[in-house]
Amino acid sequence: MSLAASAQSPQRLNVNLDAAALAQSLSGKNYVNGQLVGSVSGKTFDVVSPATRQVVAKAAFGEAADVDAAVKAAKAAQKEWAKLTPRERGRMVSECGRLLELHAEELARLVCLETGKALRTECRPESKVLTDAFEMFGGLGSEIKGETVPHKSDMLVMTIREPVGIVGAIIPWNVPMMLLSLKVCPALVAGNAVVVKSAEEAPLAVLRIAQLCGQILPPGVFNMLSGMGPECGAPLAQHKDVGKVSFTGSVETGKIVYKYAAERMATATMELGGKSPMIIMQDADLDRAVDGAANGMRFTRCGQSCTAASRMFVHESIHDAFVEKLKAKVDAMKMGDPFDEATDIGTVISPGQFEKVKNYIAIGEKTAGAKAVRCSTLPSDAKLKDGFYIQPVLFVGLDNNSKLAREEIFGPVTCIIKFKTYADVLAAANDSEYGLAATIWTKDLKTAMDAAHKLEAGFVQVNQNVVVQPGLSYGGFKQSGIGKEATLEAMLEHFTKKKTVLINLN
Repeated sequence: MSLAASAQSPQRLNVNLDAAALAQSLSGKNYVNGQLVGSVSGKTFDVVSPATRQVVAKAAFGEAADVDAAVKAAKAAQKEWAKLTPRERGRMVSECGRLLELHAEELARLVCLETGKALRTECRPESKVLTDAFEMFGGLGSEIKGETVPHKSDMLVMTIREPVGIVGAIIPWNVPMMLLSLKVCPALVAGNAVVVKSAEEAPLAVLRIAQLCGQILPPGVFNMLSGMGPECGAPLAQHKDVGKVSFTGSVETGKIVYKYAAERMATATMELGGKSPMIIMQDADLDRAVDGAANGMRFTRCGQSCTAASRMFVHESIHDAFVEKLKAKVDAMKMGDPFDEATDIGTVISPGQFEKVKNYIAIGEKTAGAKAVRCSTLPSDAKLKDGFYIQPVLFVGLDNNSKLAREEIFGPVTCIIKFKTYADVLAAANDSEYGLAATIWTKDLKTAMDAAHKLEAGFVQVNQNVVVQPGLSYGGFKQSGIGKEATLEAMLEHFTKKKTVLINLN
């Protein structure tokens, strides 16, 4: 029987909108070889709601033995998975997307529970990106093809694309569903089996995604482990049978993971940090720029985004008006219960992140000449008093050399810096070890085009600030990473290997 025919029958699980009950049903489990299983050791750790600090579930404490089991299952499944035509694989990935769409609301609620992100402004849009990615990549199977190469008349020369093997995907907690999709979907369509290591803070939604996809995909093709970096992430990146590592996270951890891959000569894609500049020229449409700044700083996500516009350079002639309008915009955003439909802003993710962000704010407040402009209002609900809520802060009076302007805070804190000339602001925007994203607001086409060419970032926007989404090539320069994601080009470049074949016709 073919692998396609032996795939599990897609019996739809009932949609469960009770996030707490769903979390409990997934408690203490990994997903390996088509089954929810506990860790080999039986150990677990707590999954805590950032909004209430209540334990909502346990997560399996994955270790090297769990990695071995998942990789073994992936290795066995990958041989048959790779034999399917790319269109057959794509068809199944598309079917996974349709099933996930049926469960989009439950996934949004589950990620809301474990991350503290607002359901309406953050979790539902992320769930939509998830299903979009499965749909887009599922339709790209026919594009996995080689080329014929002109050489000699008596020789046929061609290239063919083959899977890289087993993909180890290590994802972060800020947008776990979206970033899972940008790694898993192209890997699967390209013929690879996958082992995902979730972020320890947010293992539930991605575990549910793996479980749902297991109704469509053959066992072992898509595996999911939870655990800590040293005990679970490192063994995955170091495993001899993992042919590709795709990592999203901090620069510091990324360098460690990259070293592990390099020691085995495995390929790696690294999407790391950012300190993304946003330039507002004196001729910008001020109201549109303010709207774009509020969105670009990802205030509804508490600034927990690699592309967050955490350095805003504003021309001195409009600086004060910009700050006033941006404060009013963010003041209108409601902080509160992430599940409340009226809530715009939820929490940061964890006690560690909470203290880290507060420490940066304290440093800024102690800096001579700096002023912290606090926005919105902390929730008054007593049940949320222990939640990791931080008011958005606009810092004025800091320069581009300040600690807050140099380092990635990953919280709702941005520096608004005055500038005088275009040459000055371009130099300042590029004066960073990061190069992930950048934005400019201007009505002058020449300035816009010049900035698009000269800004040292992999993702540049003019007069808009959309979030990363399938179909838009995404990846950074400098310390912000290596490789691209989210497109056909990325699938071919990072999840297949090219082989050259020469056939003598004599």
